[in-house]
Amino acid sequence: MRILLFLATNLAVILIASVTLRLLGFDGYLNEQGIDFTALLIFAALIGFGGSFVSLLMSKWLAKRATRCHVIEQPANAAERWLVDTVQQLAREANIAMPEVGIFPANQSNAFATGWNKNAALVAVSQGMMQRFNKDEIRAVMAHEIGHVANGDMVTLALVQGVVNTFVIFLSRVIGSIVDRVVFKNDSGHGIGFFVVSMISQVVLGILASTIVFWFSRRREFRADAAAAQLAGAGPMISALERLGRETEMPDEMPDSMQAFGINKGRRTDMMSKLFASHPPLEERIAALQNRTYN
Repeated sequence: MRILLFLATNLAVILIASVTLRLLGFDGYLNEQGIDFTALLIFAALIGFGGSFVSLLMSKWLAKRATRCHVIEQPANAAERWLVDTVQQLAREANIAMPEVGIFPANQSNAFATGWNKNAALVAVSQGMMQRFNKDEIRAVMAHEIGHVANGDMVTLALVQGVVNTFVIFLSRVIGSIVDRVVFKNDSGHGIGFFVVSMISQVVLGILASTIVFWFSRRREFRADAAAAQLAGAGPMISALERLGRETEMPDEMPDSMQAFGINKGRRTDMMSKLFASHPPLEERIAALQNRTYN
């Protein structure tokens, strides 16, 4: 799943919470002299981590709907039975509970994993991957997704996002107060200018700070590849990545919001695209597997 879903949900939650609390008068960090920075930091941490963990708890539900994923409850054919049995074996080897297994309608080869903890996860693969990849490659891709689950990437992502949220909320209020004093000439620093500027700053800073989360996501891809190499072998994982590389020109049918923990991402050349990329280049991942430098 692409990381934008988690980030968008998180940003929406903290923005709504911030506006609601402001309208209800829960702004104890403001006083006649301006801002009580200790109280503001506590407020920012509560809202920041709260928004992150709400997004985490909603992640699997949102993933199913965003990709129109069909969860396999009773396999309808031999391919579905093989997929469920493969994931069950990989989950057992990775020492995690059996995740839900799904297939989502997309011609592009892709897969993702999500869930609020490693024993309540979902792993899914696209119809295109099921049709074009051989069984060893699909098994390697499922091992990669199981690696995300076993490594606790969603929970760790939520913690990182919580820290990022905290600083975004804190700094946006400080910026709002400064602008309110300097531009709007409000001695207390928390008039209407403070409210408007702090909300705008929160959105802008939130988008900029997401580059930290994307960097974290790229690092975790190498760890998931390492897990795949351990569970399914480096050779099949390299083969799967090479096949993905040959398909990068195919139109991307997975929603943009659903690729944080997907397996497939195309090439990027400009700096902004690289900063906001959830996955490292396929060439780097293949080289890491070949050189065994993925740890």
